[in-house]
Amino acid sequence: MIKVSVFYPWSAGVEFDMKYYLATHMPLVEARLGAACKGINVDQGIAGSTPGAPPSFIAIVHILAESPEAFQAAFAPHMNEIMGDIPNFTKIQPTIQISEVKR
Repeated sequence: MIKVSVFYPWSAGVEFDMKYYLATHMPLVEARLGAACKGINVDQGIAGSTPGAPPSFIAIVHILAESPEAFQAAFAPHMNEIMGDIPNFTKIQPTIQISEVKR
């Protein structure tokens, strides 16, 4: 099992439309990935590690899939549509990481 994590870094003045992200973008991603998607979790950053500190990330999404190949095979045909939707909810350039789930 692998996890594809998409990180949206927080910075002062950054805008992120969480309502659009949850109601429109994530259903789009889930529909396009189809059976390759084994689960999705969305985190909204609310604080950093010390009192009053901002979060490191304004949002993080975790998508579970069987393997990098399974994810990439499902994602590739829809990459332009999915990535093209990002300006509808933020101007942040996301960082993507694929990890092997160990526990």
